[in-house]
Amino acid sequence: MAKTQKPRYFLWVIMGLLVVGLLGFGTGGLSGNIRNVGTVGDMQISVSQYQRELNQQIRAFEAQIGTPVGFQQAQQLGIDQSVLRQIITQRTLDNEAGALGVSVGDARVRDEVLRVPSFRGIDGTFDRDAYRFALQQSGMTEAEFETGIRQEIARTLLQGAVVGGTPLPDAYADALSQFVGEARAITWATVTADALAAPVPTPSPTELTAYYAENPGDFTRPETRDMSYAWLTPSMIQDDVAVDETVLRALYQDRIAEFVRPERRLVERLVFADTAAADVALASLTNAARSFDDLVADRGLDLADVDMGDVAQANLGAAGDAVFTANSGDVVGPFETDLGPALFRMNAVLAAEEVTFEDASPDLREELSSARAIRIIQDSIDKINDLLAGGAAIEDLATQTDMALGNIAWAQDDQTGIAAYESFRTAAAALTVGDFAQLTDMEDGGVFALRLNAITPPQLRPLEEVRDAVIADWRAQTTKTALIAQATQTATEILPLTGFASVGLTSVVETGLTRRSFIAGTPPGFLTDVFAMAVGDVRVIDNGTNAIVVRLDGITAPDAQDAQTVADKLAAAESAAAGISQDIFEAFAATVQARTEVVVNQSAINAVNAQMQ
Repeated sequence: MAKTQKPRYFLWVIMGLLVVGLLGFGTGGLSGNIRNVGTVGDMQISVSQYQRELNQQIRAFEAQIGTPVGFQQAQQLGIDQSVLRQIITQRTLDNEAGALGVSVGDARVRDEVLRVPSFRGIDGTFDRDAYRFALQQSGMTEAEFETGIRQEIARTLLQGAVVGGTPLPDAYADALSQFVGEARAITWATVTADALAAPVPTPSPTELTAYYAENPGDFTRPETRDMSYAWLTPSMIQDDVAVDETVLRALYQDRIAEFVRPERRLVERLVFADTAAADVALASLTNAARSFDDLVADRGLDLADVDMGDVAQANLGAAGDAVFTANSGDVVGPFETDLGPALFRMNAVLAAEEVTFEDASPDLREELSSARAIRIIQDSIDKINDLLAGGAAIEDLATQTDMALGNIAWAQDDQTGIAAYESFRTAAAALTVGDFAQLTDMEDGGVFALRLNAITPPQLRPLEEVRDAVIADWRAQTTKTALIAQATQTATEILPLTGFASVGLTSVVETGLTRRSFIAGTPPGFLTDVFAMAVGDVRVIDNGTNAIVVRLDGITAPDAQDAQTVADKLAAAESAAAGISQDIFEAFAATVQARTEVVVNQSAINAVNAQMQ
């Protein structure tokens, strides 16, 4: 008789939990229930704010170092944690401003919105469609953006209230301007090997062996890594990539503006409120009462503000004919423009330029073939990865793909061949014996896979192998020691009024030297040594292959009325005041944050980070 089946309550429980979990997965992502990554007091840290500022910081870092940065690399550099700390500080101040009732009205927010150039239309006035589009592109709503402006202004007001009134530290500024503005007068001369009574002899075997033993680092072969690699770069296959002539001509036509440029003019445009004002300005030019530069300055502008650059006739509208028939330096107008009546100054004629298809085709062909070679390499990545995953050796990649096989004994300072790529050097330095080969991208769109065969540790090269180098180094060191000794002896014979020629030296006299000065032929710390001397002191300074004898002849205090001294004092005072203000504000922010509840949703942070990888 069959057994009676028992109710499968446990199974139903499991299924229920699974359904709930899946529902949570579907609605708890970045577009679901997760809206915030934390709270600071009554203020929330939204997912969009965290994402936006994290992206901005990564892009800024990329611009700084000039190379793309992946999210994992950004995490290793701590960029994500830095961004989170900055946002927490901001929201702490927002919370404090709200608690203190610091805020601004709608009119102030409106004024700030109207000042943003990217929200303006062709006529230079605020364009709501441009405003809405720009915010959509940055992933923000109008309400979010305007709230952000309101909070930023409130933070600024709060900061101003905290640090406002910080006095300029005049005593500090006086001391610093004195320090920077002091001048020195010196007499100095170079002592070279020619001044030695006798040339340095060849070292004895004992001296040579001793020098070799005392300076092993100079004669040690660096660690080398014996590695096998397979690589494929666009240049390896570019010559075999066929480029269709029709595609080449189409690319030329698409970019015809780069190759065929009409005659152009370098033009400046000064816009006026109305035609009457423009006519008055033109009359002042005609009777030579004012110059065009004067008219620009009268409007509170710089020439850069009115510079149109090089423009074609078609881009000048009604002014085109007059500008293009004018001579260099002529002012024509007024002519109506989109911004109002304007005067135009024509500064130079730029002749028409044309690069024919035949002349441009080699570069275009190179560009197209390179791009297609990169695509071919990218298309082959899956196959190469499959081979590596299946246990293929580096040598197998060279026989089963277009990759080329190579071997290198690489040292840390080697940047030849494949080691010219930063990606290779980074991978080579991190590799250990036994690591599985991985496919790595190269800077030019190529790829490589690498295997470390063996590591040869640093080795002291035998004396016989480096004998000539040891002799040369010993001779240079001994010569410099003799020079310093002779220069030191000579320096003892120099008094405050002694002429350097009397002790066999050809001297140079320098006056008005400040700490900002530079003297050719002296070592980097030369002026630092000079400014540590007292009047009448004579010092010998090591200058690498020679020696310098220098005497301090005089010290001059800065002129308190000198424009540079006044500017130095003001800059020092402002810098010190800014530093004090910053310290005060950081102490205030830390105090506020210490008494404000901060809650970070690490799960939400992890979800955002996972989304960005």
